Amino acid sequence: KGRFTMRIAIMAAGGIGGYFGARLAAAGHDIHFLARGAHLKAIREGGLRVSSDKGDLHLKDVSVTDDPAEIGPVDAVLFAVKLWDTEASADQCKPLLGPDTLVVPFQNGVRSMDVLSERLGAQHVAGGVAHIAAVIGEPGLIKHTGTMARMTIGERDGTVTPRIEALKKAFEDGGFDHAVSPDITRSIWEKFIFLSCLSGLTSLCRQPAGPIRENPDARALFEAAIHETAAVGRAEGVPLPDGTEAKTIGFLDGLPAVMKASMFHDLEAGRRLELPWLSGEVVRLGRKHGIPTPVHAAVLGALTFYANGD
Repeated sequence: KGRFTMRIAIMAAGGIGGYFGARLAAAGHDIHFLARGAHLKAIREGGLRVSSDKGDLHLKDVSVTDDPAEIGPVDAVLFAVKLWDTEASADQCKPLLGPDTLVVPFQNGVRSMDVLSERLGAQHVAGGVAHIAAVIGEPGLIKHTGTMARMTIGERDGTVTPRIEALKKAFEDGGFDHAVSPDITRSIWEKFIFLSCLSGLTSLCRQPAGPIRENPDARALFEAAIHETAAVGRAEGVPLPDGTEAKTIGFLDGLPAVMKASMFHDLEAGRRLELPWLSGEVVRLGRKHGIPTPVHAAVLGALTFYANGD
């Protein structure tokens, strides 16, 4: 064909993987989705659909399987599973690895690069951050809320390597916002500060972003939670700039009023929660460094009864 094509595995076809994978497939890249259960069956039978303000998509002919061995080695793996699935899914990725395969996690916590490096070898792993509100609306359908859809990637040491360049080029073809970060660990933490608080507070208050930011008492909790997460990040040695907390609070004010964190969606649906890796992680790191984290401790204590789903 003479055009640049990347062979990419999407682990797995949830909100993040389904949305960005579909955009890359529509742009002509060689995309292979991993899915299971009803979602796998629906994609096999009717293709993968995306409903989005950025434009709907219906990919009729989709490579989808629940067995990575059927796919074999790829150029890159976009790794976007729920945090409790990280270890098992990392082990499942082994058949996807060739000598130069790049694995990029797009997850909500701060430990993904370490876990994947242990399981798959540090030479295969870079870092990633996804900014998007997307969920599986029903089997075979990815529902994207709002217009935010951005991927940030980077090597751990900040070098812009040929494999990062190649992925950036693929993202350009996909037509969504993207960036290469010179300090991906910092980028991951900047998202974590926001996400741990949005997840914790929307779930604890059982309210979307709008009511939380408009109510002085709830807003005070949100702001305090942001300061807690930033403090433990700095104690972990992450070079967060001085304005990080103020900028993060600014994000809250810019969100659609109806925005809910995915953890709140999971709570409402009686599904398992990412709680231990979000507010639980802030509490754990707070204890490690002797930093008080009362808001995240309250989130953890109150929601712990729901953490394993119904």
